[in-house]
Amino acid sequence: MSKPKTLVFAAGTKDGGGGGFRKLVEASRTGILDAKIVGVVSNHENGGVWEKAGELDIPFIHFRGPWNAEGYQRIARESGADFFALSGWLKLVTGLDPRTNFNSQTVFNIHPGPLPEFGGPGLYGHRVHEAVMAAFRRGEISHSAVSMHFVTEKYDLGPIFFQMKVCIKDDDTPETLAQRVNHCEHMYQAEVTNLIVNGFISWDGANHRSVYPSMMSGRAFDE
Repeated sequence: MSKPKTLVFAAGTKDGGGGGFRKLVEASRTGILDAKIVGVVSNHENGGVWEKAGELDIPFIHFRGPWNAEGYQRIARESGADFFALSGWLKLVTGLDPRTNFNSQTVFNIHPGPLPEFGGPGLYGHRVHEAVMAAFRRGEISHSAVSMHFVTEKYDLGPIFFQMKVCIKDDDTPETLAQRVNHCEHMYQAEVTNLIVNGFISWDGANHRSVYPSMMSGRAFDE
């Protein structure tokens, strides 16, 4: 039986990034992720993700834009992928169409903070950790989180199927919190991705309550 084909979208930066993509590829080769990574997409032509793709011998796709429905559907179709993992992809996803493989049942995202409170336009990457720490200092929250959700055409508003709390320490800064959240992402992303691409987590693409099963975690990550 052939493994589900997965395409990763990972922006990275001009000179780095792509750590989540690397972990997914490594997991696909050790058996933690029972899937075939068929390629990785980045908006940086010769950036950190491109470099890692070369090291890992994974096909690289430069998505130079415009980041519109036609562009997303073209890349999805040409990749032949069954599922699409957003791992540090910062562009708004459009073109989700249930008549194609690229739709809200097959596209999912990992987010470095609690959702829905710390998501939406402008809240990505280090900005999330800054906002979380500001809320912690105001006494509004006690934890950050790693969240995974199915994708709709609005930033971070698709149904959440996994959320692991990450403890915030009194002496944390956005930088130290980011390190711990990133470590948590790398620990759990591949295992949860495996459940999605092999049908153990699913969504009908319309009703938020139809996500099955709920993977929300009640415990907290503290390493």
